[in-house]
Amino acid sequence: MKKFIILLGATLVMSNAYSQTESFDYTVDKFYDLEILRYQVPAFETLSLQQKTLVYHLTEAALHGRDILYDQNGRYNLRIRRALEALYTQYKGDRTSKEFVNFEKYLKRVWFANGIHHHYASDKFQPEFSQEWFVAACAEAGVTYDEAILPVIFDPTVMPKSLSLEGEDLLLASANNYYEGVTQAEAEAYYEAHKDNSAEPLWIGLNSKLVKENGQVVERVYKVGGMYSAALEKVVEHLEKALAFAENDQQRLVIEKLIEFNKTGNLKAFNEYCIAWVKDLDSRVDFVNGFTETYADPLGITGTWESLINFKDMNATHRCQTISDNAQWFEDNSPTDVKYKKEEVKGVSAKVITAAILAGDCYPATPIGINLPNANWIRKDYGSKSVTIDNITHAYNEAAKGNGFNEEFMISPEVIAMYEKAGACGDLHTDLHECVGHGSGKLMPGVSKDALKEHASTIEEARADLLGLYYMADPKLVELGLLEDEEAYKGFYYQQMMNGLMTQLVRIEPGKDIEESHMRNRQLIALWVFKNAKNNEVEMIERDGKHYLQINDYEGIRRLYGELLREIQRITSEGDYPAAKAMVEEYAVKVDQDLHKEILERYEKLNLAPYKGFVNPVYTAHYDAEGNIVDVTLDYTEGYIEQHLRYSRDYSFLPDIN
Repeated sequence: MKKFIILLGATLVMSNAYSQTESFDYTVDKFYDLEILRYQVPAFETLSLQQKTLVYHLTEAALHGRDILYDQNGRYNLRIRRALEALYTQYKGDRTSKEFVNFEKYLKRVWFANGIHHHYASDKFQPEFSQEWFVAACAEAGVTYDEAILPVIFDPTVMPKSLSLEGEDLLLASANNYYEGVTQAEAEAYYEAHKDNSAEPLWIGLNSKLVKENGQVVERVYKVGGMYSAALEKVVEHLEKALAFAENDQQRLVIEKLIEFNKTGNLKAFNEYCIAWVKDLDSRVDFVNGFTETYADPLGITGTWESLINFKDMNATHRCQTISDNAQWFEDNSPTDVKYKKEEVKGVSAKVITAAILAGDCYPATPIGINLPNANWIRKDYGSKSVTIDNITHAYNEAAKGNGFNEEFMISPEVIAMYEKAGACGDLHTDLHECVGHGSGKLMPGVSKDALKEHASTIEEARADLLGLYYMADPKLVELGLLEDEEAYKGFYYQQMMNGLMTQLVRIEPGKDIEESHMRNRQLIALWVFKNAKNNEVEMIERDGKHYLQINDYEGIRRLYGELLREIQRITSEGDYPAAKAMVEEYAVKVDQDLHKEILERYEKLNLAPYKGFVNPVYTAHYDAEGNIVDVTLDYTEGYIEQHLRYSRDYSFLPDIN
């Protein structure tokens, strides 16, 4: 599970690790609703040569999986990206013309989204250059392409949404590439027939695409020698190089099991990899690589390819470790029904990390926290790892300074001051979300992890968020030294309610429903609390033609968070799909169109971008005469366009059609 940044205004958490690099230029590019940032990798120079070399090889393994995500997001994406890049590099006409400028912006959007659909809203981008111009420009530049891509790019009725969670058949309504020629009913029947009900179940469908062959539904497995082989061969090659630089035997086992999984596609090897990874607590360098999160699959089964290479921030990890050490207390004292609680919380390992490279579904947009593995039985029997990504949060914070957002949307200077007083609450909520939120509670006997179907991601993110929100106001956090002030939570509560009800709407187009699971989660929580506030705990007021949130009873908001958490945990534990569906449809999807229009108008005047993503630093290995790496250095100067063109040149091995 991932937690994504939700703050559109400035956050205020600072780290001393960056004090010597205050002149660092965080902003790289800005176009449409996107801002591209760069991030620092502090303390990389303090790693040993062995650790630096390990990071380097893991980074190469990460980047070689790039094409997989493009293809998962849509079966025409590789053909489209390659045609666009060829035209961009070979175009000899006027690069200042309106058509070319709009073409360039379109290409930059495709890079950001790893395909032709919005990374959050899932709607297809509508190009602001004509098909006629594109065809003529390609002809003039000598660029050849598959004509099948033309309606996919230019016809708004063709593949309009990458992921649809509405409609009679979610698979037919979604343009992503997890299924082909298979209906939702056929896919659900296939997974039901192949369900593993053992004590240590395999995650059937995690690493495969369902297709029809000779009238039968079959899996095309992602593995060396199977689907995506050309890319996975390169991933394996660099994982094998990384083996020689593993920090210890446990980390070596993790890499070996991941190699086995990629070579064979064997889901038992994947389980063994996850268990070994959870047990690897001593290594400073850590990584995620492979088919991980299932948000993009309409049925929540198949994992999207991603990678995150990181190393432990030794000082900041203390905060997470304190939460982890008290995980049983958080479980025992939650407002949920005792029968849904874990009797024993096992192995919630938590740390603050420094991201070294982002790849796949973590790039360019990236989470600020991760809790893995996703298999409930592994979490129950072996525990989980929870991480907060400090240098990414820091980059967001620095880029957001002085942008005027809070002054526009918060109701008063007093509320702004209260929010500023909240200080570390944002990072702390992420830690609670990841360390104890996702790891809390249990499923009742016989309840499948897939019971909530298309609404599983929304409900799960709401469950983790709510647990964090509930405990933000608990005196226990002051007792543990995690907060200095028992009142600090109030500013954070205000921001969370404001974001869920109002300001996150800047991320979607007028007239659209909310599609993305994390956004649905935030509105579900805020709107449920708003509508169930019977004692005027929170209200919306109008002043000078603008709407503002006003909270009258912060303790009451906490009580409501607790009530909702109790019901969300019940739904999860019992696998109550009808209740999940009803709750999502009532609170998470529909948007107040008048309020949406107002928010968009106010936000536009600030000239801000609601979505942010990153370019990666460039790692360079330095060799001696015998071919041994003697150092690895970092460079932060590569631009957004330059990076993506280089990635397409150096890390693209899949055929156009897979």
